[in-house]
Amino acid sequence: MSALSLGLIAALCWGFHDICIRFLSQKTPLTACLFVVLVTGLIFHAGLTVSTDTLQAVPAHAVWLSLGAGVFFIVASAGLYLAFQRGPVRLVAPLIAGYPILSVAIAAFAGSTITALELGAVLAIVIGVAAVAALSDDSDDDTPPIGPTIALSCFAAIGFAMTFALGQAAADLSHEMPTTLISRAFGLCLVVIALLVIKRPFWPGKSAMPMLILMGIADSIALYCVMAAGGLPDAQYAAVTSSMFGLLTIVLAWLFLKERMTPAQWAGCAVAFCGVGVLAL
Repeated sequence: MSALSLGLIAALCWGFHDICIRFLSQKTPLTACLFVVLVTGLIFHAGLTVSTDTLQAVPAHAVWLSLGAGVFFIVASAGLYLAFQRGPVRLVAPLIAGYPILSVAIAAFAGSTITALELGAVLAIVIGVAAVAALSDDSDDDTPPIGPTIALSCFAAIGFAMTFALGQAAADLSHEMPTTLISRAFGLCLVVIALLVIKRPFWPGKSAMPMLILMGIADSIALYCVMAAGGLPDAQYAAVTSSMFGLLTIVLAWLFLKERMTPAQWAGCAVAFCGVGVLAL
């Protein structure tokens, strides 16, 4: 299977995951959703790590980086869940999927040279996202004020950018499977502690369990697909295509949740995600 095919599978999995959040968040406690998805993802990833014989000792420095990635993963997940609960998807998805902007900034801070093409992609994302956010004010959808939604989406984007930066640094020192397992396990521990402190529910209800389990598996499959493409020719195609998951989320919301999309908003989304694709190259 090619890197491009793996990336498309990842994009489809993440698109499915995000549209399920939008659906469940209207009637199921978000804390319980996050808990079940994290538990399912951890179990699936642990099984995958053992079955692929990649369970190995991790250097101390890589452990600390993995723990940091776990913290930011929870920040990102909480921001994503809360943002999708508020909606609309056409605003939330482009903002969260714009994390490559931050990835470029991190790379520049680390001393990497940023090309004119990458700067142009950043500008395209900023313009596209700004257009979608501004046009959301004219929508007649029954959604909360967009200010907090934008803030939560930005927190999620920051969390994902830092998760990938720290996780990739840890993987450079060890293997991506055990380091990711550490991040997932630590993130789940933080969520359990937080839910106990704030006294939020762990159980989402029997009716929500099948969808939440599928969400956890989809998230794990997407991550695995992107990692598995690393040893294939043109591995960057997996990152490019998987980063377009938000566009699929918007289309699914338009199809199944009947969220209104004007031509101008479609154009804004297209510009933003074209920029994301360029940065992922």
